Amino acid sequence: MHDTYRHKGLRKKLVDEVRSKGIRDESVLEAMNRVPRHLFMDSGFVHFAYRDQAFPIGAGQTISQPYTVAFQTELLQVRKHDKVLEIGTGSGYQAAILVEMGAKVYTIERQKELFLKTQSLLPAMGYKPRFFYGDGYEGLPAFAPFDRILITAASREIPPKLLEQLKTGGRMVLPLGGEGSQVMTVVVKTGEEEYEKEEHGYFVFVPLLKGKSQDKL
Repeated sequence: MHDTYRHKGLRKKLVDEVRSKGIRDESVLEAMNRVPRHLFMDSGFVHFAYRDQAFPIGAGQTISQPYTVAFQTELLQVRKHDKVLEIGTGSGYQAAILVEMGAKVYTIERQKELFLKTQSLLPAMGYKPRFFYGDGYEGLPAFAPFDRILITAASREIPPKLLEQLKTGGRMVLPLGGEGSQVMTVVVKTGEEEYEKEEHGYFVFVPLLKGKSQDKL
C-alpha cells in the first residue's frame, strides 16, 4: 500500500480543483487531502484516481466523484466524535473521509463482495469504522440514535426507519429521487416528529436497493 510523493501531489491538485468548484469546509478538504483515493480503485482505474470522476468498483457500484463526496460531506456538517451512520459503504472512500474528520462511523453494505473487500482494506489503512452487512433501509436500530446519517445511493423516499434513528437536532443527507437524476436533500430533525428539508441541486447516483443480498457471509 504505497502512498508516494507523486500521489500526494496529485491529491493536492484534486483538492484544489474541488475547492475551486465551491467546497469551503476546510475540514472536508483536509480529510480529502489525507485519504489516498488510489488505494480504493480497481487496478484498471488506479492511474485515474485523482481525476474528479466516478469509476466502477464492481458489483454494479461506483466510487463517487470526489466533488460529490465533498459536497455531501460538507452538507452533513460533521463534528469530531459525531456518531455517523453511512448507508452504502461501497469502496469505503467516503467512510475513510468521515473517520479522518473524527467521526465514529457505522457503515452498512448489502453487496457481499464490497462488504468483504472494505472490511479488510480500511483497517489495513488505519481506518476503523464499524462494518455491517445488511439492508440500509433498516438502518441500525440497536445503535441508534445517530447525530448524522449519510445515504450514498439514490432513494425514492426518505426512509422512515432512518428518520426514527436520527437524533433530534441531527442531519441526514441523501440524493432523493428515481432513475436519471436526484436532488441532494438535507433533512434536519427539529423535534420528535418534526423535520425541515433543504434541496441542494441535482446529482446522479446508483439506486438504493431494499433488502439484503441473498448471499450468506
